[in-house]
Amino acid sequence: MPEQVQNADETLIDPITSHPGWDQTESKISIHGHPIHAMTVSFPVALTFCTFGADLLYWWTGDPFWARAGIWAAGTGFLFGMLAGLSGTMELLFVSGIRARAAAWTHFIIAVLLLALLGTNWGHRLYGYETAVLPYGLLLSSVCVLVVAFTGWHGGKLVFDYRLGTSKGSD
Repeated sequence: MPEQVQNADETLIDPITSHPGWDQTESKISIHGHPIHAMTVSFPVALTFCTFGADLLYWWTGDPFWARAGIWAAGTGFLFGMLAGLSGTMELLFVSGIRARAAAWTHFIIAVLLLALLGTNWGHRLYGYETAVLPYGLLLSSVCVLVVAFTGWHGGKLVFDYRLGTSKGSD
């Protein structure tokens, strides 16, 4: 079968460009041009890793301090995740250039899954945080770390590849 070669004269056409408002990607949920979603998303990411670290340290040392630190990190990560999710959802719904891209919806769906896992992890620990760590708390924390890495990677692609949600928008 002959190989198809693209000529230099041919230009690739992005089907998204036919959607109205595809180039309007400037953040509308911001404070003085600084997107709230980008500012708040680092907290649940960091606290998800802190929960996992606290669980590992509790497993290793047996010190109840780490189980108590894990419940606080899980709860705070979930609450900050809800704030980041609210601002991200508002960006998705209010900015047509973000809404037009399938990658933004993929990031949204994975982030909702992450919020469900973070809430489950916190809820699992609410009644008896020391007994909740092993084995299911540690398992939930490790799954949360994998999902937060996956959704963070997708979110980074949206910002760095498509410049979505930035103050200047896409070119």
